[in-house]
Amino acid sequence: MTAISLKNLDISYGPTKVVEAASFDVAEGESFALVGESGSGKSTILKAIAGLAPDWTGEITVLGQPRGHRVDHGFASRCQMVFQDPYGSLHPRKSVDRVLSEPLKIHGISNRDARVEDMLAAVGLDRRFRFRYPHQLSGGQRQRVAIARALMLEPKVMLLDEPTSALDVSVQAEILNLLKKLRREQGLTYLMVTHNLPVVSFMCDRMAVMHKGRIVEIAPASALHDGRFQDPYTQSLYAASGGNPDRKD
Repeated sequence: MTAISLKNLDISYGPTKVVEAASFDVAEGESFALVGESGSGKSTILKAIAGLAPDWTGEITVLGQPRGHRVDHGFASRCQMVFQDPYGSLHPRKSVDRVLSEPLKIHGISNRDARVEDMLAAVGLDRRFRFRYPHQLSGGQRQRVAIARALMLEPKVMLLDEPTSALDVSVQAEILNLLKKLRREQGLTYLMVTHNLPVVSFMCDRMAVMHKGRIVEIAPASALHDGRFQDPYTQSLYAASGGNPDRKD
């Protein structure tokens, strides 16, 4: 089954078209990356899928259901987004417990206490963190909470917008390993935005390369090991990364 399908997607901010004719499919259970320079339109695609960039034309389908242009509570139970900045994505005056309980309350889901504690455990946080506030957490702990919040409604599709780029290097690997573990255990599909080719090599099965709002190439992540790319822009990105992103000099 196809988890995400985009066909001829154009996205605009006012009079400015920032994504043009984007088309790709992500299979259920796959981890798929959008890569490219800043401003290429990667995050804008995630925002359109999530309902945060409503000025678009074309087709967006998630788990067989067409995506509308308005906020859809049913969509929230199928697809959730984890944002780049764990400092900005959590309300500073809401405890971890409230952050995780709110989606359950909105959707009328019971047994909230057990679900909150189970999800904290799933992201590697024990019960001590439940009633803490964001300012009492490290960056990595905040991102774990953000991931837990996204998983509270048990979605099958996760949109990941540079989920480790705002974290210290020492913490990035922990979060990536956590995401890989959750994907395996919960059967998740990932659509990930990143500019970091080693992250793509570690996390993803395939990648779409974006340049100036257009997808110029779709390739297997394994191409990062041998450089077998077709588009000149993709080849330049690969060369700028030092060739094989896993190579240790």
